Amino acid sequence: MLRGDVETLNGLTQQSFTGSALFEKTFDEGMALVEETARYLDGVGRDESRGLPRRAAMLYAGESMRVTTRLMQAASWLLVQRAVHDGDMEADAASSDRYRLGSKEICLGKSADGVESLPPALRDLLERSDNLYRRIARLDDVLFGNAVPSPGARGQQDALAQAFGSE
Repeated sequence: MLRGDVETLNGLTQQSFTGSALFEKTFDEGMALVEETARYLDGVGRDESRGLPRRAAMLYAGESMRVTTRLMQAASWLLVQRAVHDGDMEADAASSDRYRLGSKEICLGKSADGVESLPPALRDLLERSDNLYRRIARLDDVLFGNAVPSPGARGQQDALAQAFGSE
């Protein structure tokens, strides 16, 4: 999402946003990425993971759960916004915490060391799902005025490791 897209959203209602070309593009991209990821993880990705060394296989399992979590959260958020647009849900209900983008600590957390050893297709899905999730998080913040969440324990550990160096 470009800076201009966020500026364009300022002052718009949730209903007008969900009728915009930006929403349609994001919705289509999100749903296509969900389908592509499912096909990969259930097909080629499953085969690729079997040939990995033990450490890389464990990393593969963790990062495939992260990509799945990101995409489940993104798809849920997009579907709620579509329901508002279609009149199947009230905007007030959709803006409650229950329907906001969740799992930020997992989805925005730093990847574990060794990601470069994972299959290129999974690394691509990780990058694209991260990009999509971050764009939706910004949209969620613009539409609902969310304050920046605290980084949690993992975020604090990452900050300490960065400040003092890690092994």
